[in-house]
Amino acid sequence: MNAVRQSLADSAVVPVIVPFARLGPLKAGREIVAQEGQALLDLSKRMDGRFCDAIELLAACRGSAILTGIGKAGLIARKIAATLSSTGTRAHFIHPTEAMHGDLGCIGNDDIWIILSNSGETEELCRLLPLIRERRQSIIAITASHTSTIGAEADTVIELGRLIEAGVHGLAPSTSTTAMLAVGDSLALVLSQHRNFTPQQFAIFHPGGSLGRRLASVNDIMRSGEQIRIAADTATIREIFVGHARPGRRAGAVMLVDEEGRLSGLFTDSDLARLLERRQDEQFDRPISEVMTHHPLTIEIGSILEEAMQHLGARHVSELPVIDHDRRPVGLIDITDLIGIG
Repeated sequence: MNAVRQSLADSAVVPVIVPFARLGPLKAGREIVAQEGQALLDLSKRMDGRFCDAIELLAACRGSAILTGIGKAGLIARKIAATLSSTGTRAHFIHPTEAMHGDLGCIGNDDIWIILSNSGETEELCRLLPLIRERRQSIIAITASHTSTIGAEADTVIELGRLIEAGVHGLAPSTSTTAMLAVGDSLALVLSQHRNFTPQQFAIFHPGGSLGRRLASVNDIMRSGEQIRIAADTATIREIFVGHARPGRRAGAVMLVDEEGRLSGLFTDSDLARLLERRQDEQFDRPISEVMTHHPLTIEIGSILEEAMQHLGARHVSELPVIDHDRRPVGLIDITDLIGIG
């Protein structure tokens, strides 16, 4: 119980005393965050079947999603293109002005457009509309109203509604771009789910950094071959430790198998130490199955490291056998192998 109380205490938010002179900026900052947060909640309730239409158009697209916008909306469009690309949907950003000066040449006939404009009347984007229609390409508009020029030309519109920009003067795009970003994230993630996009596929697109390492396969880090010890569960402890000595980087556990070669148990160096501490020397010449951990926690080959880390952390174990689809041991992950990844 004391440990639980300490854990709660450690996770509690420690109040920070703010001097009176700083209360004004803090209050203003909180109001802006609250205003944008409320706008997102209102938007989530306003979304309707046209969002589903957008998902269906994107799912049926055989080419790429082409994102475009001008100014701050253009910056959001770039980010949405990046999110789509990283979650299994080919996507590119094209600047509307550059599109009018040659970049339309990179657009394929099977591509689909996602146009971002709060007003729906942005001149640079409106000039693109007849060119897109000439190619008979679909348009998804993220804009305030379906009655705007861009909204009226689109195949489907995700309406942001009338949004009040944050701040005293309400001029700089803020609430509107936050709403656009949220819509883009929802499109990308729902589409990813629709396509059954897996963490393993996500890892392919994120090979670098801490995230890439966590999403790598257990195959890349597990100990295998001469680095692991596998023995029959009918053998004695003495036979196993004398006959299965390994040079160099040795795993701290023995994986035990039954007559069919399937994993039946695990015996660790800690288990051996406990027998020595209890002076149970007679057990060394008994079958190891009498003292091994039966049905130990395992992970399948090909799983991601993130899953292995969750298993080790949740169960507070140090060794995790890696098995194939027939429960035959093929490797072992030691918690020391994960230092620096988590």
